[in-house]
Amino acid sequence: MKYAIGIDIGGTTIASGIINEKGDLIQQEVVDSDSTDRETMFSQVITCIKRLMNHSSIPLKEIDGIGAGVPGKVDRDNGIAVFQNNLPWSNFPFVKRMREAFPIERVVMDNDVYMAAFAEWKKAAMRDHELFIYMTVSTGISCAIIQGGDFIRGAGFAGEIGLVPVYAPYAEQSLERLEQAAAGPAITKLGIKQFQDDTMTAKKVFQAYYNGDRKAKELIEQIASSLAQGVYMLVSLFDPHQIVFGGIVITHNPVLFKRVMDKLDDLLIVEQKHILQNIACSDMGYEQSIIGAGLRAME
Repeated sequence: MKYAIGIDIGGTTIASGIINEKGDLIQQEVVDSDSTDRETMFSQVITCIKRLMNHSSIPLKEIDGIGAGVPGKVDRDNGIAVFQNNLPWSNFPFVKRMREAFPIERVVMDNDVYMAAFAEWKKAAMRDHELFIYMTVSTGISCAIIQGGDFIRGAGFAGEIGLVPVYAPYAEQSLERLEQAAAGPAITKLGIKQFQDDTMTAKKVFQAYYNGDRKAKELIEQIASSLAQGVYMLVSLFDPHQIVFGGIVITHNPVLFKRVMDKLDDLLIVEQKHILQNIACSDMGYEQSIIGAGLRAME
């Protein structure tokens, strides 16, 4: 049996796990991120992996590779974390530093959404000709597109659906980037505005919705409309065979997923409606990026 270490690196936490070739998560460790500076942040990654191995019955010599999902733009060929909004790793030589820290030659890195998408794609067992899209709605909004096992990357920044403007009359501007109209921080900001309450959070907005609050219902309807526009752009551009949603905002709030689907149905023409039977929310939980990163390290 082959084993690899998968790492999901974020601005809040760093999670690592041991993955086998079947995609099973055998052992997991989570530590807090520390973005004080680039070296402190990297030392936390090392701490997370060392704690993982200290608690594992699988020795480091049996680990075939290390895979890491990093937010933002990455240079996969040269192993560099190029740009992130929430980490101090501008042009950070991640792969080189990992090889210096651990006696493992096989070290790969990619964008964290791409790593999660890879795990979902493997689980979906798509056929070679089929096109698969993974879309995350969380702190940010992004997607990754896979066809025949290969990512569609463009010049290196493909999949940033969160940057696309959508019609959002409830936001500060009626034409707003999708991420500013429907991601977690945006829902918090809109909730504060809608309720005139500085203590509002995205979670409280949804709680108010489930309690039947009219203002919350109006807000969620508008957010669902913006998301449906983004999904419809993807459907129109790629005509995918399957779409899987991930990210805490949509996977933890089934009502949002349902309203997005209802609104998407209204936008689709007959020739596109096949996708309605092939859109789902992920059931892999928070481990997607860890599993995907580990599987990529064993390719």
